[in-house]
Amino acid sequence: MGDKSASKRIMGAAGVPLVPGYHGHEQDIDIMKSEADKIGYPILIKPTHGGGGKSMRIVESPKEFVDSFLGAQREAAASFGVNTILLEKYITRPRHIEVQVFGDKLGNIVYLYERDCSVQRRHQKIIEEAPAPDIVNDFRTRLGQAAVSAAKAVGYHNAGTVEFIVDTLSGEFYFMEMNTRLQVEHPVTEMIVGQDLVEWQIRVANGESLPLDQTQIPLSGHAFEARIYAENVPRGFLPATGVLQYYHPIPASPSVRVETGVEEGDTVSMHYDPMIAKLVVWGENRAAALVKLKDSLSKFQVAGLPTNIEFLYKLANHKAFANGELETHFIDQFKDDLFVKPKDSISAGAAYDAAKHSAALVAACICEKERSLLKKSPPGVLSVWYTHPPFRPNLYAARSVELDWENEYRDNASEHLTLSIDFLPNGNYLVKTGENNSSHLEASVTHLGDHDFRVEADGISKNVNLASYLTDRTEHIHIWHGSNHHHFKQKVGLDLLDNLETHDHRTRESASHPPGTVAAPMSGLVVKILVKDGTEVEEGQPLLVMEAMKMEHVIKAPTSGIVSGLQVALGQQVSDNSVLFSVKAA
Repeated sequence: MGDKSASKRIMGAAGVPLVPGYHGHEQDIDIMKSEADKIGYPILIKPTHGGGGKSMRIVESPKEFVDSFLGAQREAAASFGVNTILLEKYITRPRHIEVQVFGDKLGNIVYLYERDCSVQRRHQKIIEEAPAPDIVNDFRTRLGQAAVSAAKAVGYHNAGTVEFIVDTLSGEFYFMEMNTRLQVEHPVTEMIVGQDLVEWQIRVANGESLPLDQTQIPLSGHAFEARIYAENVPRGFLPATGVLQYYHPIPASPSVRVETGVEEGDTVSMHYDPMIAKLVVWGENRAAALVKLKDSLSKFQVAGLPTNIEFLYKLANHKAFANGELETHFIDQFKDDLFVKPKDSISAGAAYDAAKHSAALVAACICEKERSLLKKSPPGVLSVWYTHPPFRPNLYAARSVELDWENEYRDNASEHLTLSIDFLPNGNYLVKTGENNSSHLEASVTHLGDHDFRVEADGISKNVNLASYLTDRTEHIHIWHGSNHHHFKQKVGLDLLDNLETHDHRTRESASHPPGTVAAPMSGLVVKILVKDGTEVEEGQPLLVMEAMKMEHVIKAPTSGIVSGLQVALGQQVSDNSVLFSVKAA
């Protein structure tokens, strides 16, 4: 069953419905191209071994077939050690629903309901849920029985997952593949059936019978899993590398489960999958579980490298997702809602106001942290600025701070924020921002310890978390409050940060390059060079192929012109943002 082509032949013989395709042994490119023509475009190219969406390609027309086929073979060889490929008819409006099955050595096989894994990017799942929304019990039973038939056809025992493609237009489902292992998303099944599937594996391996038969398996509530990745969402979900300067997952509870293998200070490298955690939540029904998912994502805090946490939060808040309107093209279908719209002036203004508010909270919290540290100093060390009341009666003590914020609504243009802070006689901070100090925020701040603060402002009391780290003469300050997360920068040396605890990992800042320069979008390996120095190219023409974390990424010409200064060689390892070549006007 680990060979997708062999498994499809077995499933076809067992009467399990199959997607039309080619699952034969022949791998000659001309034969494969002929088979693709018989199937009809669009088609899906995928490896016969492995998983995780790696080396899959959607091919829209015959002219794209050869490059896609060869690229899929290279990725498959790199990821799984086997480069054989199969072809399938590409279903244009699919849902990805899989069934958890379990068999013992005595011939008993059961299904533990299904998971919907339709929300994907780059053919990889990012949100899974169980049970699947918006399906009737009769359909659930037919899916489960088909999955059991698939397992029985090969005499399977142990945990396994039978994956199906559901055509939302026809309502039919088709066998896709079987994963002969426990999968990344198995915790959502554990949450709804109340069973430990790893314990089941050990019992089955010991020759015991399954703990429950089909009629005894409960279905309780609803569960979601969100995969938290180190990746750059605006740049097409490219995998990201760097140091986890601040890593603060949400605490676990009976309804919240966090599975992770990293901790603060660890490095996410180019050599491994960029998933850093799985966040799993449970609720009595789908609506309750979704509330728990959104709340948990808003409190999952990571700084030091880009992640998809804010994107997942936005996705979980989308109306169509809340309604269970799922298919594998969900992200593309609602991309205008899920991604930033730089030209939207209303959103840009609201984003700027939100950033100013967060900046004011940053200033107040850092001042209070500095004050709490100084209060522990020997007598006479406390700054006169923090005396209570201020050292001159009836006068405010004031200081200022300057922060930079990259406004994603304005093509990441740097916004410079100047803040003036008054320490008031009542112990509060009055923070003024904007032109002529037009915006005011009076805040009462309590430093709860380390990164945690309690702030009362504008009649609202809220928890605020602050984290900072140092890179090449720049202090990075992250703030979280409610569902808001902002990242500010400040040059080192300003008085406000003199007493701030920092972690100096000296990570490299991205450099800017002259127009026409093509820089590496991520750290990776050069696996194919398609042009030579001096070649005249068209805008959008593929020029080079890089591999990062076992997936290939095509580097294209940013404009028409002549390739100049090609600085890389085949097999060379390059770092993120390093110069590859330039394209100069012809």
